[in-house]
Amino acid sequence: MATIKFYLRKTLLADGTSPLVLKVLKDGKPSISHIGVNLLHEHWDAQKRKVKKSHPNATKLNNYLLKKLAEANNTAIDASTVDEQISSRTLMKKIKPKTGGSFFVQAEAFMNDLKATGNFNEYNANTPRIARFKEFLNGNDIAFNDITVALLERYKVWLRSTRTVGKEKRPIGERTVVNHIVIIRSVFSKAIENGATEKKYYPFGKNGLSIKIPKAAKIGLDAEDVQRIIDAEFTNPNHNHARNLWLISFYFGGMRASDIFRLKWSDFRENRLYYTMGKNNVAGTIEVDPHVFTILKQYEHDRRNAHDFIFPELKQIKNLNDEFLVEKIINDSVVRVDKWLRKNVAPTAKIVHRLTLHIARHTFGNLAGENIPLVMLQKIFRHSKITTTMEYMGNFINKETDKALATVLDKVKKKVASDT
Repeated sequence: MATIKFYLRKTLLADGTSPLVLKVLKDGKPSISHIGVNLLHEHWDAQKRKVKKSHPNATKLNNYLLKKLAEANNTAIDASTVDEQISSRTLMKKIKPKTGGSFFVQAEAFMNDLKATGNFNEYNANTPRIARFKEFLNGNDIAFNDITVALLERYKVWLRSTRTVGKEKRPIGERTVVNHIVIIRSVFSKAIENGATEKKYYPFGKNGLSIKIPKAAKIGLDAEDVQRIIDAEFTNPNHNHARNLWLISFYFGGMRASDIFRLKWSDFRENRLYYTMGKNNVAGTIEVDPHVFTILKQYEHDRRNAHDFIFPELKQIKNLNDEFLVEKIINDSVVRVDKWLRKNVAPTAKIVHRLTLHIARHTFGNLAGENIPLVMLQKIFRHSKITTTMEYMGNFINKETDKALATVLDKVKKKVASDT
């Protein structure tokens, strides 16, 4: 027989509350469902699994929870009577109400899940995309069976003809159009999983709309540009900080901005950096170029302890377990630093090409491609497809990569030596 209980998740939302979920445990396998209630941990009695009286709406909430729990148990009994081997996941689908089968109701649930799991970047990117789809539909909701290939094709045309970017009002690119379609597919897939619609209405895939992600050129700077950034002098500390972050990314093989901001003093031991890549949770180590220590010395005055963040962006966050807030601050910091790079660092260093933190990644990738065989890069990056290695820059994660890293950095140094 299945066990059905309410649990308050440990994940903290931006307002300090956590999502209350219904958990079904069957044959040792759990399945959870958000019920649309968020609570402070101080208002939840974990032993009695009820809202404490200190909550202003405790009585109403507890009555609601009792009703939901009774309905869930009745559904579980009926389902188990028909099929004793029913899984927790299938059982949860039967327990979940199948109301709210319209697109934007499910889109709201999808976005709430992103927020609850701390995924700020996807939440931030997809919020306007969902709003655009609603604008296309004149502010109306839509049933899933009305989202057809023909409607999606009309939506793509509408996006290309009405949406612009930049002060010069350029038409949006094909990748932006695709991203607007991808979120619709994601919500649709989640709705099928939740039992809010049926797979037969799915307008994507083999018999529907095919989504092809356009490939963009990964253009970086050359060795001379890198040296000009190194040599540039800045009186404004913000502009110098932006330059430092860019160089840290470059010196560590195109390290992502999110990993840079998370660097701690304790990550450096015996001239090596030990860190885990945030995107894929791959841990590794890399030898530290001497130029990095020169940069780090500029931040030692603000060092509070061995486990303190090196850079200031995340120092003031009180709850680092609030991943949504952490991602938001990182995103805001990247926007701010990119503005300094674009408007201040690039002109001072006489860089004519686009300059952002992410360009450091492309720059290292381009210089590596000129010095390291492609097959070796694929091995270093652990890509299953060599085409991925050709397009993207990975991080070095073990001792075998130290020589490759030094090869690229030495090219910059030798270029300077030959010019002097």
